[in-house]
Amino acid sequence: MNFPKISQAMMLERLEPPSGPVDMVLDTDTYNEIDDQFAVVYALLSFEKINVHALYAAPFFNDRSTGPGDGMEKSYEEILRLLALLERAPEGFAFRGSMDYLHDVDKPLRSEAALDLVDKAMAQRDGPLYVVAIGAITNVASAILIEPRIIEHIVVVWLGGNAHYWPKAAEFNLGQDPLAAEVVLNCGVPFVHLPCFNVVTHLLTTLPEMEMWVKGRGRIGDYLFEIYQDYTGDHFGRSKVLWDIVTIGWLLNGDWVPSQVIPTPILTDELTWEEDPSRHVCREAMFVDRDAIFRDLFTKLQRHAEA
Repeated sequence: MNFPKISQAMMLERLEPPSGPVDMVLDTDTYNEIDDQFAVVYALLSFEKINVHALYAAPFFNDRSTGPGDGMEKSYEEILRLLALLERAPEGFAFRGSMDYLHDVDKPLRSEAALDLVDKAMAQRDGPLYVVAIGAITNVASAILIEPRIIEHIVVVWLGGNAHYWPKAAEFNLGQDPLAAEVVLNCGVPFVHLPCFNVVTHLLTTLPEMEMWVKGRGRIGDYLFEIYQDYTGDHFGRSKVLWDIVTIGWLLNGDWVPSQVIPTPILTDELTWEEDPSRHVCREAMFVDRDAIFRDLFTKLQRHAEA
C-alpha cells in the first residue's frame, strides 16, 4: 500500500496541540467499560472548542460482549443512550463500525463508520479533522486503507498502547487489533499517542468524588454516576482510571497533557516497541495533569445541569 508522504514541516505543524476550535470525530468502544461514556459526554459538553461531527462505534471483545461485532453493536446502543440523555439526535451523527478486527491490509472493512470518516476527512475545511480513537483502531485503519489520501487531512489522536519505554506495547485497545495499530503507526499520518501505562494511569477517581461532583448533574450526570458505582461491588479503598477523557483534555489544553515529539516506534510481532530514529515523527504524552482535566469535566457537567 502506497501512502502520501507528509512533509516534515507539515507534520510538526499538525502535531502541535491545537490552540483554537477543532473539528473532531470520536471512535469509541463505548460499552467496553465506563470511561468511554465520560469521554463522549466530555467531548459533547466542550462545544466552545470541540465541534464533534460524528461518533463511531468500535468493535471490542471481553466479558461484556460475545465477540467484536456484538461489542460494536452494544457500543452503538450505548452511544444512542448517551445522546438521548443529552437530548441530541443520532441521525447522521452516530454510525456503526466494523463487525470484526482487521485481518488483511488488502481487505479493509467497509463499515458505515469507516466510509463516513473518509467522506468527512476529504471534505473542505480550515485545518485538519481530528480523529480521536479510544478503542481498537480498526475503523480508522480501515478508512486509511480505503482512501490513503485522508492522511493528508487528519490528525489521529489515540488512547492505545503503553509508553514506548514500557516492556510491552499492548494493552486492551492495541491488543484487540494489532494489525490496525500497525497500519496507523506505519502509514505516516500525523499521530498523537496517549499511552496507557505509565501516563494516562494518572487519571484516577473514586466513588466519593463521583458522588460529590457528578451525581445530581442532570440526567447525564446521574447516569455517569450510576455506571461508575455499578462497575464494581467493592469501592472500599479503590479508585478507577477514566482513561479515555485524556484525549479530550489534550485537545482542549496541551499543557494538561505534556508531550514530546519522537520517532514513531515500531510495533514488533511480539507486541513490544522497537525504536528507529529514522522513522517519521509522532507526538507522545509523558504526563497528565489529572486535577486540571477532572476540574474541567466537573465544571462542564455543572454548567450543563444548570442550563
